[in-house]
Amino acid sequence: MKLGILGGTFNPIHQAHLRIAEAAREAAGLDQLLFIPAMDPPHKPVDGAIPFQQRLDMVALAIADNPGFGVSTIEAQRQGKSYTVETLTALRHERPGDELYFVIGSDSFLELGLWHRYTELFDLASLVVVARPGSLVTDPIQQLPATVQAYFSPEGAQCLRHSSGTSIQFVEDSRLEISSSRLRTLVAAGRSLRYLVPPAVESYIAQKGLYRT
Repeated sequence: MKLGILGGTFNPIHQAHLRIAEAAREAAGLDQLLFIPAMDPPHKPVDGAIPFQQRLDMVALAIADNPGFGVSTIEAQRQGKSYTVETLTALRHERPGDELYFVIGSDSFLELGLWHRYTELFDLASLVVVARPGSLVTDPIQQLPATVQAYFSPEGAQCLRHSSGTSIQFVEDSRLEISSSRLRTLVAAGRSLRYLVPPAVESYIAQKGLYRT
């Protein structure tokens, strides 16, 4: 199985997350894509201290109508920071027969050199990099961390091949300008989230009184 992985705090999940996931699923020919909410994200705390379970609930509601999507609690099953390299290692052990495709935005791609044990990522999974507003990838190899550039070679206009056999594929069709931080600000101001998040997620946020202060 070609298994996609999309991680994040999903605080809350919104339409841009869903569009990124669908664009990656289609472009890479994925059989399934797993959303993996972070339990303890390493780079920043969960704003508003929204519990993992509520963020998980919102993801489950958002993807309920898409049989190609699933959700995983793998990052809640271990202690410590939710490092991607450790999540991918755990998935490799759980699903040894699957090909893993890690989905990230172009903004995250440009910051890979700051990630924990980033050099190991390319041995564990292929990457699907989806364009995000304001984060242009114009020279993919040169915009990789210098320590890994020598391991990659171009393969077509939108793909790089790693010496391990994995790849980095670039997807250009999902530039929705929506951010979770902006949505939290809207809710705090009593504004509507209609058309920014799925209706079930908007209802859940209202019922639980999330992001009100």
